Amino acid sequence: MLKQRIITSLILAPLALALVFLAPLDWFSYCAGGIVLLGAYEWSALMGICDRVKRVAYVLLMAVLVALMQWHWPITELWVNGQLRGDINYVFTLSVAWWLVATVLVVRYPKFSDAWSQGYVMRGVSGVLTLAPLWLALSVLRSASYSESAQFGSFLILAVLGIVWCADIGAYFTGKSMGKHKLMPKVSPNKTIEGFAGGLVSSAVFVVAFCYFNGIESSMWVLYALMAIVVAAFSAVGDLLESMFKRQAGMKDSGKCLPGHGGILDRIDSLTAAAPIFVVFYAWTMTL
Repeated sequence: MLKQRIITSLILAPLALALVFLAPLDWFSYCAGGIVLLGAYEWSALMGICDRVKRVAYVLLMAVLVALMQWHWPITELWVNGQLRGDINYVFTLSVAWWLVATVLVVRYPKFSDAWSQGYVMRGVSGVLTLAPLWLALSVLRSASYSESAQFGSFLILAVLGIVWCADIGAYFTGKSMGKHKLMPKVSPNKTIEGFAGGLVSSAVFVVAFCYFNGIESSMWVLYALMAIVVAAFSAVGDLLESMFKRQAGMKDSGKCLPGHGGILDRIDSLTAAAPIFVVFYAWTMTL
């Protein structure tokens, strides 16, 4: 299992970096949409849908939504005079509201599980609110300041990925060495409060280092570190939300397409929350 996990990571990491740094804007947008649709197919299993036709139908519904968003908000027109287009704010406002609701669902699990575990509608809507804003957030970040620097948005995405990865790595090692108190035992029994705190600290340290090596004014470091802590906290909610749905569906992994890792959702679950929250900080309150 470990060998498979390492081999898969060694293949995926260069492909992900090539997509982020080398792909033209349009192709990046299409590839991000494809990843979201693969995630939608796996989400349909979390919904309890076993029939392949119905699962494909859910993916098609998600594809129509992403296509409409791409038509209304082309990746080359997301920013106007350095400002995010006004109507896009509605999507991210909805996304923030959803992740606040998701936090309550995770913290109070299984108290409210009956409200969303019966029938397909609530779980299907949850999938849309989880995956669709991810595509838009990645497109927004990749196209930021593109006319000034074709790679500026790539480094923004790298910053988000760094926050998520450092939160994950920090939580793992801190939890292994110091973890004694369970974080959400009913949702994910292996996660600890100590590990969660270690992940937040690791993300803050990463962002400070990122600021240092990119020549960002030191007066902004504390603010950016606090931003990283919030983003990392929500990335943990994204991870826990998928764990909650998998537990409810009786599944260990969301899929089998990534040997040693599980499915696409198992790799992007933290990013589904982290990317939109990062966009909120960047586009609404900050200028990097």
